[in-house]
Amino acid sequence: MDADERTLLKEALRKTMAGASGPALDTALADLGWGHMLAEEPDTAVPLVFRLLGETGSHASVLNDVVVRETGGPPGWTLPLPYTGGTWVEWVRDEGTAGSALDPALPLRNVGAGGPVALADGRRALGWWLLGTGRAMLALARRHVLDRHQFGRPLASFQALRHRLAETHVALEGAEATLTAARVDDTSALLAKAAAGRAALTAARHCQQALGGIGFTAEHDLHLHVRRALVLDGLLGSSRDLTREAGTLLLREGHTPRLVDL
Repeated sequence: MDADERTLLKEALRKTMAGASGPALDTALADLGWGHMLAEEPDTAVPLVFRLLGETGSHASVLNDVVVRETGGPPGWTLPLPYTGGTWVEWVRDEGTAGSALDPALPLRNVGAGGPVALADGRRALGWWLLGTGRAMLALARRHVLDRHQFGRPLASFQALRHRLAETHVALEGAEATLTAARVDDTSALLAKAAAGRAALTAARHCQQALGGIGFTAEHDLHLHVRRALVLDGLLGSSRDLTREAGTLLLREGHTPRLVDL
C-alpha cells in the first residue's frame, strides 16, 4: 500500500468511524475489507484502525480478530481475554450486550476463566488504541486552553498548563515510538502496551486539569476518553502489571531485548 492509498484509506476509515460504532462499525469495516487487510497487511491495518478507534471514540470487536488470528482460531471466534486483577473477560460481538460498569459502551462481560492465549499482537493493537485515545484527550485540552481566556490571557499562556500538556505530548510521542519499534516477540509487545497505557493515563490526568471544571462534567467528551483509557489499560495487562512483569523478566534473564538497533 503506497502513501496515497494509505491516505485515502485513513480518510475512509475516519469517516466511517465518525458515523458508526459497535456492531454497525463491525459491518462497515468488513465492507471496507478489514479481514483482508488484517491478513495481508497487518503492519499497516492494525496501527491505522486501532489508532483511529481511539481518536474518534468509537469501538468495534476488531481486537477479537487480532487475537484469534494470532492464536489460530476460526474467523468470527471470540476468546476469553485476561484482565488486570486476575479476572477474564470476553469482548462480545452481539448487539445489545450490556457494557462494563466503567465504560458502558464496551461490550465486555466477565467470564469464569480462560486458557492460553497469544497476546503479543493484541497488546500492540491495544497500544495503538490507547495512543489514539490519548491523542484525542490532548486535542480536547489543547483546543480548550487556546480558546479559553482568564485574566485577559489565553489559558495556553500559563506555564503550569503548558508543562502539563508538554509532558502529555512527550509521553504520547514516546509511546508511539515504542509501538513503532515493537517487534513480533512477546517482550517488545509487553513494553509497548505498558508505555501506551502509561501515556494514556498521563494524558487523562493532565488533560483533566487543563480542562478544569468542564472536564468533570458528563456534558464534555473528555470523560468518555478517560473511561476508555482506564478500561483498555487493564485489558491484556495494565501498564502497572506489565511493568512489573518486565522487571521480573529482567531479573530472571539479566537483560532485556533491544527494541531498536542503532
